[in-house]
Amino acid sequence: QVQLVESGGGLVQAGNSLRLSCAPAGRPFATYAMGWFRTIPGKEREFVAAITMRNGQKYYSDSVQGRFTISRDNNKNLVWLQMNDLKPDDTAVYYCVADNGRAYGYRPTRQEVFHYWGQGTQVIVSA
Repeated sequence: QVQLVESGGGLVQAGNSLRLSCAPAGRPFATYAMGWFRTIPGKEREFVAAITMRNGQKYYSDSVQGRFTISRDNNKNLVWLQMNDLKPDDTAVYYCVADNGRAYGYRPTRQEVFHYWGQGTQVIVSA
């Protein structure tokens, strides 16, 4: 079973930056795409960003486009989320996700396509 471990969350003031990291607890595994979702208090879980591991194609939600940047190390299944110009509305638990590598060529923005989820890391942005 693949286990994903997130790190880098914390408390920051609005306008500042944080960088989230995600790594597998064990050895690298086959995956088409990895990404990030978040759960904002009182709201449903939402897509944040994703990246295809082989060619590095990136996807972002409208709410983070231009402020967040996703990157990866394909050989080690490492994924980062650089979050700049953070806003109080970004306060959430952020989850790293990955699929099982059995399908390719789809748009990796729906939570249903991801098989592996981390336990989440808390991000709190104060006004």
